[in-house]
Amino acid sequence: MSSVLYDAQGPRAKRRNVLYTVVFALAAAAVLWWVFSALADKDQLAWEKWKPFLGGTEAYTTYIWPGLENTLKAAALSMIIALPLGAVLGIARLSDHVWVRVPASMVVEFFRAIPVLVLMIFGMAWYSEYTNVSSDARPLYAVVTGLVLYNASVLAEIVRAGILSLPRGQSEAAMAIGLRKNQTMRLILLPQAVTAMLPAIVSQLVVIVKDTALGGAVLTFPELLASANTMSGYYGANTIASFTVVAVIFVAINFSLTSFAGWLERRLRQGKKSTGAVLGADAVAELAAPGEHEEVTKIG
Repeated sequence: MSSVLYDAQGPRAKRRNVLYTVVFALAAAAVLWWVFSALADKDQLAWEKWKPFLGGTEAYTTYIWPGLENTLKAAALSMIIALPLGAVLGIARLSDHVWVRVPASMVVEFFRAIPVLVLMIFGMAWYSEYTNVSSDARPLYAVVTGLVLYNASVLAEIVRAGILSLPRGQSEAAMAIGLRKNQTMRLILLPQAVTAMLPAIVSQLVVIVKDTALGGAVLTFPELLASANTMSGYYGANTIASFTVVAVIFVAINFSLTSFAGWLERRLRQGKKSTGAVLGADAVAELAAPGEHEEVTKIG
């Protein structure tokens, strides 16, 4: 069966694809065999190396959970601050006022160009020199500061691109019924742009979770990845086992985040397909009236 974008494969193409699949599967199996053989030769698959994680809870309660708690704390604080700050900066970059647009653009471009690790190091130095934050809390403050400054700038660009991706007819229609620009942005553009921006926003949130490990590598922040080094030394250099467990935990966290975002995106798209009552002239006039802040359900 053929279509405009796809031609059905013939017998030779099907045989060739089957051959490629078999060759790739054999190559992947050979690589896996080589990896497991190398690990076995170094005694990394011995039960003693994996026993702390499969035969008890000490490793989880002593090392993994405290590190995971710090990772989630830093990531949650960064998300809570960076999301609204990024939205404000992104909308500010679309402002008609130069005195709003230019400073917002400078802030976004400046912090987006600096590596997040450099921002964390500067944050650590700033909290040490100019604040009374205790030495125990400084790593957390520095990690959150670096993540917020960098990711808010990236999220600002995501918000700006999501709004600009909407058809101009949306803004023109809102102006035609008398809505002010802030009402157009709040009631018309942002609700529609959220669905388009959601995959990119979630990708950035995943980056925030992973970048907390930079604080552990440089600023001695006791996050999840840093706990792997401590566990490896305490349990007899079981480096592979420790980092494998930590990697699985990171995969589970990020997979849960992306799964929730996919569910939320589907709900938002289904909500936009629902129908409702048609707005009358009085409702439109009431919406366009100065000082009116009531939200109106989008129709159609």
